[in-house]
Amino acid sequence: MARIFLFIGLILSTMAAVAQTFDLQGHRGCRGLMPENSIPGFLKAMELGVNTLEMDVVISADGKVVVSHDPYISADFCLNEIGRQITKNEEKKLLIYQMLYDDVKQFDCGSKGHKAFPEQARMTVYKPLLSEVITTCEAFGQSRNLAPVHYNIELKSSPAGDMTLHPEPAYFVELVYNVIKCAVPAERICIQSFDMRILQTWKLKYPDYTLSYLVENSKSASKNLEELGFTPTIYSPHYKLLNQKCIEELHAKSIKVIPWTVNKVEDMRQLKTWGVDGLITDFPDLYMTNFSLTGE
Repeated sequence: MARIFLFIGLILSTMAAVAQTFDLQGHRGCRGLMPENSIPGFLKAMELGVNTLEMDVVISADGKVVVSHDPYISADFCLNEIGRQITKNEEKKLLIYQMLYDDVKQFDCGSKGHKAFPEQARMTVYKPLLSEVITTCEAFGQSRNLAPVHYNIELKSSPAGDMTLHPEPAYFVELVYNVIKCAVPAERICIQSFDMRILQTWKLKYPDYTLSYLVENSKSASKNLEELGFTPTIYSPHYKLLNQKCIEELHAKSIKVIPWTVNKVEDMRQLKTWGVDGLITDFPDLYMTNFSLTGE
């Protein structure tokens, strides 16, 4: 009888593992299809069926948490308040950390399009506040009876940018925490950063949150984790830095592996074969067309 119960337990645990949802994350919403880090982009990603909305945040001069990858107004895809092109020289002076949010909001970062993403829809959009993104996405999900979406929020920070492009880590962390603490349950939030200082600070102050270490260097995973000083929930390298052995070693340490930014079907298939726990992509539609969230 004991053997029967053991056998049943093994079957159930295997079924649970198989049914575990693959974490499909829409990079900056769905940058391949819609303006990046925009509310229409996040809503489109939800329509496509992502589990997680991946986004970046910076801070304005008046302490607002702004959803933006760049710490400046990019000439690549933004127009100024009167619809004029921005030059590369001008963009370096348009630092969001030195601008009031009301001024940041005047720039149109969708009508111009992005030459790297010719399929991207063109529309007038502004850089939204993190609070607005969460409020809008939560209401949208409820109106469509969608499963609650998760948020993977990258704090854009580096030692070289302290007090010029962003506040120092402790204050940056506090500003973001004050936005999310009552907006979404902690279990639906992941905080990610390339800056280990951000993760170390967050771990110390708010240990209940999922943390993801973003990596773009060629050091071994073990070396990067040693320097980080603790075991994060997720290790998130550029996908070209991964191989099956690395993934297996991270899994042996109970660390999930979610690479970025994976935009080709053949790369998605290889990574899934190696056993990644999810992936971040500009084209969630491409993934949904070719794979299932619970297996191929």
